[in-house]
Amino acid sequence: MPILNRVADFHAEITAWRRELHANPELLYDVQETAAFVAEKLRGFGVDEVVTGIGRTGVVGIIRGASDSGRMIGLRADMDALPITERTGKDYASQNEGKMHACGHDGHTAMLLGAARHLAETRNFDGAVAVIFQPAEEGGGGGRAMLEDGLLTRFPVSEVFGMHNMPGIPLGEFAMRAGGIMAGTDQFAIDIEGHGGHAAMPHLAIDPVIVSAHIITALQTLVSRNVDPIRSAVLSVTTVNAGTAYNVIPRTARLTGTVRTLDEAVRRQMEEGIKRLAPQLAQAFGASATVTWMPGYPVTVNAVEQTAFSARVARDVAGGERVNDAAEPTMGGEDFAYMLNERPGAYIFLGNGESADLHTDTYDFNDEAIPAGVSYWVRLAEMALPAR
Repeated sequence: MPILNRVADFHAEITAWRRELHANPELLYDVQETAAFVAEKLRGFGVDEVVTGIGRTGVVGIIRGASDSGRMIGLRADMDALPITERTGKDYASQNEGKMHACGHDGHTAMLLGAARHLAETRNFDGAVAVIFQPAEEGGGGGRAMLEDGLLTRFPVSEVFGMHNMPGIPLGEFAMRAGGIMAGTDQFAIDIEGHGGHAAMPHLAIDPVIVSAHIITALQTLVSRNVDPIRSAVLSVTTVNAGTAYNVIPRTARLTGTVRTLDEAVRRQMEEGIKRLAPQLAQAFGASATVTWMPGYPVTVNAVEQTAFSARVARDVAGGERVNDAAEPTMGGEDFAYMLNERPGAYIFLGNGESADLHTDTYDFNDEAIPAGVSYWVRLAEMALPAR
């Protein structure tokens, strides 16, 4: 089944919503105007129940089908933008200085609104659909906040699904995989303490800069010599801070960085390895090191059954040759992981075509992807909850 005719009919209207959202980006939990826009649209569509303020500024709409099986599924979109100054030059570019929809959340929100409109008009399903509009995906953990605010107890969905646009995937094509599709995103800091001194008399000091260099090099062996080569991990030391003068060996140094993994066991292994290696190596030089581990988003893990189902839905919309169900994972992070830890589901990618990369100041969501994305959401609801 190709793009739904009704969706094609109001493509231009959804595009207008998307561009209005693009022009008015908001950050993290401060998405009051965006949330109000979403809630107003949902009420206008005749959505049965619209609840605001979940996870501070999240919005949930409940659409009931023509019959009630008692089942409910969740469809989720993110609403927040990034702290970037836009340079696209578009006539609908950001009007809020230093804020930009540089990841396509404006497109995600608009597509789910389009699906909500169609589902509320047709109600060609048996059960209920929860459309979930989440704040603070970009580092704020808005998905976790919605869960802590009772999202799944107030709206008992049995499965939950998410979608993200992806530059480089051909326009309107779909990609997904079972298992880890996006990485856990942890951070660490290593504080090294030596003994300062005159740079011309290193034998009287314990140089934390030298210790730092050895730790940086040794940390890479956690990936190359500790992690199973069939599995994946990335460790990047991204800042090195020590010293204030050319002729002074400093007393302390500080390293910070990030670890990305696609498996919770590897994630734990990397944390344990850093906490073991850095202090022991520092001690070998007569220094000391303290590791601070800062957990980020969990690994985004797609359930096998729901991923296969998502692929069937995508093929129904785009055709079999335009769906890749064995896509490569990405080491980017996604807080939809929190929802997938609570309910089985799948997170998939929708092709944005040859566009600028995500999180860049020239990126823009491709409005030509809207019909495929909306049709996917509608067909997913109809196929998951088939009408009697």
